[in-house]
Amino acid sequence: MLIGITGGSGAGKTEFIKRLRQNFVEQDLALISADNYYLPRDQLKKDQNGVVNFDLPDTIDHHGFITDLKKLKGNELVRRKEYTFNNEKANAKEIIIHPAKVYIVEGLFILHEPEVRRLLDLIILIDASDIKKISRRILRDQAERNYPLDDVLYRYNHHVAPAFDKFIVPYLEYVDLIVNNNHNFDKALDVMARFIRSICQENA
Repeated sequence: MLIGITGGSGAGKTEFIKRLRQNFVEQDLALISADNYYLPRDQLKKDQNGVVNFDLPDTIDHHGFITDLKKLKGNELVRRKEYTFNNEKANAKEIIIHPAKVYIVEGLFILHEPEVRRLLDLIILIDASDIKKISRRILRDQAERNYPLDDVLYRYNHHVAPAFDKFIVPYLEYVDLIVNNNHNFDKALDVMARFIRSICQENA
């Protein structure tokens, strides 16, 4: 089973997935993230002010992503080099996704791409208010990517927010479950863990 998880930047996708995976061994629940399918930085488009825009569908190698999703559907092992975004000094590790009973498919554009949508058995949207998302984005980008505040706000207003409106909102009809994460997602996390556990038991 492939469970798609999407949502605007700062909604809490990463933390939700992290905590969900803590409930399972890798043979039961594995993760494939579209973040590792970004094209090389020099191939990405820049906006009118020369800032690289990561929040466009054509920044992703969708062919490679879809190919690997099909491999997982067929119980094949997937290998992918980690994408390290703006940290050129980071040593990108090889990510190996072993066959599992359930896979989480995480990405901003999984609703926008029709073939990806068709491969997903369940789609979850993690949602939060704009003020929550932008505050979380500021904390993350300053801590993990060393972006100054002005840069974080610029990217959010010119790239992140428009991407949510254009590449997620029009496809909400395909979402099976919306998780409100303005405060916490504990109840939804418990429900999802129970559901995945039942799938794993059925396929034991």
